[in-house]
Amino acid sequence: MPRKNAQDSQTIPSSQVLRRFRVVFNAIRSHFKQIEKQVGLGGAQVWALSVIRDQPGIGMGDLAKCMDVHQSTASNLVRALQQKELLRMDKDEHDKRHVHLYTTPAALALLAKVPGPLEGVLPAALDELSPQTLQRLDQDLAELITLLKADERAGSIPLAQL
Repeated sequence: MPRKNAQDSQTIPSSQVLRRFRVVFNAIRSHFKQIEKQVGLGGAQVWALSVIRDQPGIGMGDLAKCMDVHQSTASNLVRALQQKELLRMDKDEHDKRHVHLYTTPAALALLAKVPGPLEGVLPAALDELSPQTLQRLDQDLAELITLLKADERAGSIPLAQL
């Protein structure tokens, strides 16, 4: 169903907006495929490695916050990276339940090959938008999510894992 655009009073067909969503999703998918093809890791793993590289000694909870994911998601990413010997975990001296994460030389070499942006094209593009545009986009997407009756918990799953 066409919607009126308040700015210019033209009717915009919903199919045009759907096409724009497709363009966005395809740009994201293409970026992640390119990363995986070049370095053999998924986009979320590359992002996690880049955060750990940029913040040596970061803990699991802070990694999850930086990536805006649930702590269990961050833990799964770290486990996979550790199995590939791309990071190391050191237990905290005072509280053995806490760990500090560090990239290995192999991870640094791998990150040097990755086409940027390391966090993904969508987070990088969103960071470029004005605060007013972000606010408007957030409100409009909230309305769309309500109409979809979507589970908002899915918001903590990295796009690279969808």
